Amino acid sequence: MPTNDPRPSKAVRRDEARVMAQKLREQQKKRDRRNRIIAISGLVAALAVLAIVVVVILGNSKSNAPIGYSGTALAIADSNPPSTAQANGGIPVGSDGVAGTTSAAGAVTVDLYTDYMCSACGEFEKANVAAINQLRTTGDITVVYHPISILDRMSNGTEYSTRAANAAAIVADAAPDAFVAFNDALFANQPAENTAGLSDARIAELALGANVPQSVVDTFADRVPAKDWLKFAPYVAALTAQATTDITALGEKQVQTPTVALNGQLYDYTTYNWTIAGNFEKAVAAAKAAK
Repeated sequence: MPTNDPRPSKAVRRDEARVMAQKLREQQKKRDRRNRIIAISGLVAALAVLAIVVVVILGNSKSNAPIGYSGTALAIADSNPPSTAQANGGIPVGSDGVAGTTSAAGAVTVDLYTDYMCSACGEFEKANVAAINQLRTTGDITVVYHPISILDRMSNGTEYSTRAANAAAIVADAAPDAFVAFNDALFANQPAENTAGLSDARIAELALGANVPQSVVDTFADRVPAKDWLKFAPYVAALTAQATTDITALGEKQVQTPTVALNGQLYDYTTYNWTIAGNFEKAVAAAKAAK
């Protein structure tokens, strides 16, 4: 009696193997195609990341480029000072509040040697700015500003003291009627020492808030042709060097900020502690009486 053979015939098995092989080839093609897509996507992503890295590196190299003066020492006259600066580099402001002017004869000359990163300078400004502006407005004093840069090292490599002083010099030169307001704004918004300081964008905002024209603000980042340093960086460096001469001549053993002089004499910090309200006015009155 014949038995039923459950096994497929050889021909059927061959056809099934052929179909299975075809399926495997198609599956392999799909896997290869998917892997190519993944590889290409990965390459595109990697190139995008590389492009971002390059942009960041180029941006950082530009932002980290030295902007302070690095040439040979210059005298004030050779440093391209602002048009409103005096022979010693100081920027005078008289009763009309405009840089480059002085009050009438008999006014006490108040020299202020300050650094925009100096916390003690910020405290001096906070304690005395109202009195200074009032005495200047009434013609009792002429304020001579010396914005120096001895604390670039305290701004984590951004040279904030130079950046701020450069901006102040540009305002004194091109928008002299806004200089006092801009100077006061820099101190009112003073960054802490050992930080990066205010960004260039923030300095620009403060300048615009002090009514410095946009066309002037746009020049804050201008460089000396063929050099890295900012437009007035040579002046700031020369002013800082001149401050060493001026301050030691006043009797200080070393340059420190703030240093204040009244009619060429060192401010009497012991008698007229400037942290006490009213003492600055008393010191000015004493200087005026001594003339």
